[in-house]
Amino acid sequence: MAQATEVRRRNKGRELSMSLEEFTKAYHDMLLIRRFEEKAGQLYGMGLIGGFCHLYIGQEAVVVGMLSAISEGDQVITSYRDHGHMLASGMDPRGVMSELTGRRDGYSHGKGGSMHMFSKARHFFGGHGIVGAQVSLGTGIAFSNWYRNNDRICLTFFGEGAANQGQVFESFNLAALLKLPVVYVIENNRYSMGTSVDRATTAKDLAHNGAAWGIPGAQADGMDVVAVKEAAEIAVAWCRAGKGPYLLEVKTYRYRGHSMSDPARYRTREEVQQMRAEHDCIEGARAKLLALGVEEAALKKIDDEVKRIIQDAADFAEKSPDPDPAELFTDVLKEDAAA
Repeated sequence: MAQATEVRRRNKGRELSMSLEEFTKAYHDMLLIRRFEEKAGQLYGMGLIGGFCHLYIGQEAVVVGMLSAISEGDQVITSYRDHGHMLASGMDPRGVMSELTGRRDGYSHGKGGSMHMFSKARHFFGGHGIVGAQVSLGTGIAFSNWYRNNDRICLTFFGEGAANQGQVFESFNLAALLKLPVVYVIENNRYSMGTSVDRATTAKDLAHNGAAWGIPGAQADGMDVVAVKEAAEIAVAWCRAGKGPYLLEVKTYRYRGHSMSDPARYRTREEVQQMRAEHDCIEGARAKLLALGVEEAALKKIDDEVKRIIQDAADFAEKSPDPDPAELFTDVLKEDAAA
């Protein structure tokens, strides 16, 4: 099939598109995140990952679609459900898995674990364990961009459970006041820990949460990577034009519990199975690719390559040495070179 083939949708009368090559890459990236998270769950069960571990299974289209709309130099910051954001940012699966297992070759040299790793080279400013804290930090990054007039924007991700945190609204106010280049992305996966969004807030349309400050908002289907990319392009263009912040509510779903220790008894098995059967972002993309004429063998090749990458990352992490005890004292204090 010719490379000019495009996946098209309609969005408020404006046609946006994704080339077949871009769509195939999106499928690859979503599958990479899915298989990475499945492997992380296995390693956690084997005792090779300690502490907390929040898996991103089900939400892959959100970060892949959002990051497909930004440019080199734009920044990303998110919460503790962050492995997918790292991989979508281009961070090496070996380094991410090594950090999960607390090894020396991890992005934070084994000190950050699942929730706290960073990559200056990939402009990834970390996952953050304090609910909503990254929203203030992302606003600060956007302030830096505004101050330097460098044309960069910051994607700031948080969940619906953090949407009512006080620092989120304080951030909205400052961002709107100074017209900061920040896209706030609410990953609404329906459940904040064990409480459904319907029981947690009277605001049924979280895309309007910035209305008091004049921040425009929109919703996107987070189980459709093309829909997410379309919404992201509009939001990013708004910020890049100097019009200030933009709020996106991306409606998605997590298949696993809040963390590995959560049995998720607050919802039915039938609900999860229905979402998997009818709305899974990867199966939906796969079906679309087949409908566009991509051969099954080509998709099998992608699947095999992803499996190889993930197995390689797990093998590398298991062989990586433990951090030197002296590592406890690094990266905690900036020495004054003049002292």
